[in-house]
Amino acid sequence: MPFNFVKLEIPEVILVEPVAFSDERGFFMETYKASEFKRNGIDYDFLQDNHSRSRRGVLRGLHYQLKPAEQGKLVRCIRGRIQDVAVDIRKGSPTYGRWVAVELSEDNKKMLWIPPGFLHGFVALEDDNEIIYKVTKEYSKEYDRGIIWNDPEIGINWGIDNPVLSEKDSRLPRLKEAENNFIYQEEL
Repeated sequence: MPFNFVKLEIPEVILVEPVAFSDERGFFMETYKASEFKRNGIDYDFLQDNHSRSRRGVLRGLHYQLKPAEQGKLVRCIRGRIQDVAVDIRKGSPTYGRWVAVELSEDNKKMLWIPPGFLHGFVALEDDNEIIYKVTKEYSKEYDRGIIWNDPEIGINWGIDNPVLSEKDSRLPRLKEAENNFIYQEEL
């Protein structure tokens, strides 16, 4: 099997560890295989790929899209290092408002699966960072939303005091003030 799937403290958020085959020429690895992902609880079609570059100290997030344009994301850092964060915003969830963070880097090659109903954000930890991620729905300006990065009720430890933010991200509301149409449904 070319992947190891690890459920995190919030079990719907999954760390995906691909197996890289290395030799003197470099390495080869699979970054996505529908059958393996489906067998491990990630049963979605990916409809869009995104690629971003950020310098050290840039914080992007916390972002989400409302239903019916909700996005699941499979995030991978291909250059540098980031701290990637997911926050559960599904009303009624036993982990509502809780967050998990994972370091993703070009060296560790790990990926993070963030399902619909979660906020997503990251902070860039090196001078030159590139992130690619697959999403389950296309971008929708109409349904695009966000939560302020330093919401005290969520309390994320970003490891940075004064991040570089976009104007949009610096004006986002707190979770308790934000529009949110996600409801937790326990799997049977």
